[in-house]
Amino acid sequence: MHPMLNIAIRAARNAGNVITRAYEDFDKVEAEQKGLNDFVTNVDRDAERAIIAAIRKAYPEHTIIGEESGTDVGTDNDFQWIIDPLDGTTNFLKRIPHFSVSVALQVKGRVEVGVVYDPINNELFSACRGQGAQLNSQRIRVASHRDIKGTLLGTGFPFKARQHADTYMTIFADLFADVADMRRAGSAALDLAYVACGRLDGFFEIGLKPWDFAAGELLVREAGGIVTDFAGGHNHGTSGNIVAGCPKVTAGLVNKMRPNLSEALQR
Repeated sequence: MHPMLNIAIRAARNAGNVITRAYEDFDKVEAEQKGLNDFVTNVDRDAERAIIAAIRKAYPEHTIIGEESGTDVGTDNDFQWIIDPLDGTTNFLKRIPHFSVSVALQVKGRVEVGVVYDPINNELFSACRGQGAQLNSQRIRVASHRDIKGTLLGTGFPFKARQHADTYMTIFADLFADVADMRRAGSAALDLAYVACGRLDGFFEIGLKPWDFAAGELLVREAGGIVTDFAGGHNHGTSGNIVAGCPKVTAGLVNKMRPNLSEALQR
């Protein structure tokens, strides 16, 4: 898998170069609304084209699933690249320097390669299945906690699924009684990378898309963590409801969350 990891890194860095140039020359950034509380910029699209160009040059037969361009089915659909060119577009638009590029490779339904790149801080998180996770070529591990008391959690508000707002706030309040503090930073891919390297002890969010978490999930797993849905099962790939952390923190989060789940969030 090393050659494919190299391509994922090259693609992510190419997209990062597009983003940082635009961030420095912000007058040329153009934004539009593509859905409820959902924005896209010309930078998202340019960065996605840079990722696709790098992948296509190396693997023209592979399928590419992009947040902005949709699915381009290749002749070898066993290999699927899942990409988010700019995770944290709202932060980017507000000039909050916290966003990332996410590139993952799924082979026969299983993610084998994952890269999350923070172009502002030049931090590159990478993982290959079975080979551990790294930050700028240094091995990383999830934080070790025996329970959720005293932990620092990351989360994301359900701003695209506000029908879950009341349930989410109940979960938030219940967890907040036990943890040290919580952060809502605005890039799920980067939040998961932070869990992988121990900056966050755990993370949960409702309704993520595959391009939001495919690379980050592999980072967490390869760093010794666990990723589940809100009920502690394995349906997060479909529901997008993610809980992540070291094994005991993930279990603790699920146990605290489970009594508060609506029927829709139990799946």
